[in-house]
Amino acid sequence: MRFCVCIKQVPDISTAVQTGRMVLNAYDASAVEEALVLKEAHGGTVDLLLVGPETARETIRKALAMGADSATHIVRPDVGDLDSSAVAEILAEHLADHSFDVIATGKQSQDTDSGLAGSMLAERLGLPYASNAVGLAVEGDALVVTRQGDSGQEILELQTPCMVTCSNDMNDPRIPSLKGIMAAKRKSVEQVEISTGTPQTRVEGLEPVPAREPGQLFEGEAGELAALVVDRLVNESGVEL
Repeated sequence: MRFCVCIKQVPDISTAVQTGRMVLNAYDASAVEEALVLKEAHGGTVDLLLVGPETARETIRKALAMGADSATHIVRPDVGDLDSSAVAEILAEHLADHSFDVIATGKQSQDTDSGLAGSMLAERLGLPYASNAVGLAVEGDALVVTRQGDSGQEILELQTPCMVTCSNDMNDPRIPSLKGIMAAKRKSVEQVEISTGTPQTRVEGLEPVPAREPGQLFEGEAGELAALVVDRLVNESGVEL
């Protein structure tokens, strides 16, 4: 089975002090790991696809060192200005000329946490789609997806080609071995440029979440407390009872 895993370079949020270090998105790492597990069990290939600046090449090499076969780097120095819609547009333009059985990516990126690019990409490509996968299995020509829903887990069977986004609860991504790191240096990384990708939104600024006022603890008899709470709601909060 042929897998294409879309990955992203993001700031390292695991450090207490922002160092500017860039890493492979944790959700995407889980998608890479699951594709590799299925490749090892059933055969096939795992190819990577990344939209990002020249400096993202290091992130590509890390994913290749995990065991992926090859990678394509869509070079975009303005990646910080691209929203989910623009990224999906860029990926769709590239993937329209390629054929894969499964396109996988993380369910969201750990920098914006928007979680929209996967569904937008599936819509642009007209592919059956499942989100928030916590387990994948191959049965014949189909991909069986276990996804985490709001009230429990759901099991879906997707006919290939299909698209799936992966949770970081799916697995523990492997740490590249020295052999894998050395092999990654010899693997193919194709560089392409795509000029499309028009953002539909713009970030005007970033501010910390305002602190919440501390709650109040009332003590006393139930009847007295009920009257006190009603009085506060009506006379201080303006609640109409």
